Amino acid sequence: MATFDDWTGGRSVAAIGTNAGSSLIPFQSWKRFKEAFAPELVREAVTQSRIPVKRLFDPFGGSGTSALAAQFLGVHPVTVEVNPYLADLIAAKLTTYEASELVRRLDALLVRARQHSSSAARLLPATFVEPGVKGRYLFAAEVAGEVNALNSAISEVGDVAVARFFRVALSGVLLDFCNARVNGKGRRYRGNWQKLKYTAEGLRGAFVDHSKLMIREVATLGRRAHLDFDLRVGDSREVDLSGVEADLVVFSPPYPNSFDYTDVYNIELWMLGYLRDWVDNGDLRTSTLASHVQISREFASAPAGSPTLNSTIGLMRGKRDELWNSKLPEMVAGYFADLWDVVSRSNDQLASGGQIWMVVGDSRYSTVDIRVADILVELAPNLGLTAAEVRPFRSMRASPQQGGRAELLETLIVLQKPD
Repeated sequence: MATFDDWTGGRSVAAIGTNAGSSLIPFQSWKRFKEAFAPELVREAVTQSRIPVKRLFDPFGGSGTSALAAQFLGVHPVTVEVNPYLADLIAAKLTTYEASELVRRLDALLVRARQHSSSAARLLPATFVEPGVKGRYLFAAEVAGEVNALNSAISEVGDVAVARFFRVALSGVLLDFCNARVNGKGRRYRGNWQKLKYTAEGLRGAFVDHSKLMIREVATLGRRAHLDFDLRVGDSREVDLSGVEADLVVFSPPYPNSFDYTDVYNIELWMLGYLRDWVDNGDLRTSTLASHVQISREFASAPAGSPTLNSTIGLMRGKRDELWNSKLPEMVAGYFADLWDVVSRSNDQLASGGQIWMVVGDSRYSTVDIRVADILVELAPNLGLTAAEVRPFRSMRASPQQGGRAELLETLIVLQKPD
């Protein structure tokens, strides 16, 4: 049986509040993903809990770090994720496979892919495939055609879990053949992208290599202390949580930095068929926390109980003319309404004596700081929770829209539920 230390290599991390270096850990390299905490934070939360931890709940699943760590620690993970692509990434990591069966299926789907048309037949945004718009496009026509052929062959795999595994494998190399780079700041064309010569053959070779890497990791670390999991796909503010019980809650929500996190995975969502039209795209974007003003939406009123939040919103409204978007005060109010709703729902599932571990990030608009940790600590008594620990991790550099200076804290908050 593979242990937590087998997975992480027994490494020593400088800070558990950063996932830097985790891409080198098995399973985490399946898809590059920037998370707010390292797997070691989950281990610390489990070992420091005042009650035995048999079930862990994460309402913002992300790439599945908390859930995967839970399995290695012998804990049953219950995870919610609204993004259907990320939900597949989580499920692919948590599922138990036979490595020999994956090898056989890979050979078969490669044969099948050659029988499919190498054209990007599906309806995609105009900028995605050559010739694009005004000569700008994300994928060469032959690369997009190969993605379509491979994805079509994957869709014909009879086993849902195996198909999901190989779709995640394809997603892991997709951006290596894209004319744009994608990071937490958005999407930008590579320098001299017009001279890049990505090919269908290159993509297929990368897919095969990445699939084999994933299969090797499954063979080595697939048998963990706990093999089952519960994954619920949907909006964490509304998804059905009936039957969910937890001894520990661990998560990091989107930060209120006015960035639409669905944009980070927009390419995977479209190219791999998770989004079929703009209605799907709009539905997904409105199913996320109110952390941005990129779409038109109604923002809920701020929750009561935090003087810091009330003061912050008041200051922002007083500087509305200086803000780059006049709806930012309402967005901040709506963000905390949404986030506190998720905390409240998590608390409903949490056993007496359990803890909620949250890694949150501050923001800034004009000269007004959004001190997320301070606000959540002030709201905690609304649910009968107390702050057991508030641990600043690191400072983030603000974006130009936020003043461009450093000093935006990321902080671990541990909220304690009474016995």
